[in-house]
Amino acid sequence: MKKAFVIVIIGLLIVFGGIFGFKAFVNSKIAAAMAHMPPPVVTVSAARAEIAHWHPQLSAVASLTAIQGVDVTPQIAGNVTAIHFHSGQYVKAGTLLVQIDDSNQLAELASDQAQLRLAASNLHRTKQLMAIKAASQSQLDSDQASYQTDQAAIKNIQATLNKLAIRAPFSGYLGIRQVNIGQYLTPGTKIVDLQSWSPLYANFTLPQSDLQNIQVGTPVQVTTDALPGHTFSGKITALGSSVNSSTRQIDVQATIDNPKSQLRPGLFGELTVVRKQEEKVLVIPVSAMSYNTSGDYVYLIKKEKKDGKSHEVAVQQVVKPGKQRDGMVEILSGLKQGDQVVTAGQVKLVNGSLVTISTDK
Repeated sequence: MKKAFVIVIIGLLIVFGGIFGFKAFVNSKIAAAMAHMPPPVVTVSAARAEIAHWHPQLSAVASLTAIQGVDVTPQIAGNVTAIHFHSGQYVKAGTLLVQIDDSNQLAELASDQAQLRLAASNLHRTKQLMAIKAASQSQLDSDQASYQTDQAAIKNIQATLNKLAIRAPFSGYLGIRQVNIGQYLTPGTKIVDLQSWSPLYANFTLPQSDLQNIQVGTPVQVTTDALPGHTFSGKITALGSSVNSSTRQIDVQATIDNPKSQLRPGLFGELTVVRKQEEKVLVIPVSAMSYNTSGDYVYLIKKEKKDGKSHEVAVQQVVKPGKQRDGMVEILSGLKQGDQVVTAGQVKLVNGSLVTISTDK
């Protein structure tokens, strides 16, 4: 029994030994073949570090507001008898928007006008009598006062009528109508909002350290995700009278051109203050950068000789990036003008990989 068990064990050892030995033999052959194979060459895209001329910029988030914008409201209570506008309509200054019931005032105006005509007639008669010394000065003064009182009464009722006929105080775009015919309005009830869209104010803040770099007339540019691909120009028109003692920020207001009325009040956007000075910076495409907590780097393409042949090799180069603009990033250190860096294909690279530069555009 023991002899048979030993024979089985020996047989198994021979079988497994053969299997593992054969696998080790195959692996050694593969390793030997790989050792004699040339290293793989990775195709990448590349660009050279170059000098660009940038205007120093200050960035901020701006809120757009109308230069003129109000909620149209009545000054006198009453029922709405007519609505003369549509929501979203453009109106000119003085356009009649809403009529509030003015029937009582019209009746009163007719009475006052009749009273004025009588006062005018009495005054004219008294003047004629005075000419022949048939009336006293006191009578003339009394008729003159009555005439002026009736004139003032008519002006007062006409002012009331003007307030009941609610008109656009300036040209602009109306919002959504908030009232209906027959509705009773009290003073302050919102009828519709009216906004002027061109130009617009852009309100933003900058830290006190930037105060020396801004002044009235400094150009600005605004972009917003509501209108991607569009840039709107303007200039700073006002600075806050003081720096906020809590945030150490200063309020700044710019006026933005909006000739096609594409922007609207209430939008926010990215605002850039463009300074007049120009500076030289070393830049590369943003796509060349690899960001890492241990240090940002690029793959720098260098020429090396191996086995008597010249090869292009990708070498990791730690760099210090600066500002970004228009798809380019400023390099503060780590590269020099003319250095060639990989812009596409980095995921296939390791330090020292052989590369070939693609000629496809």
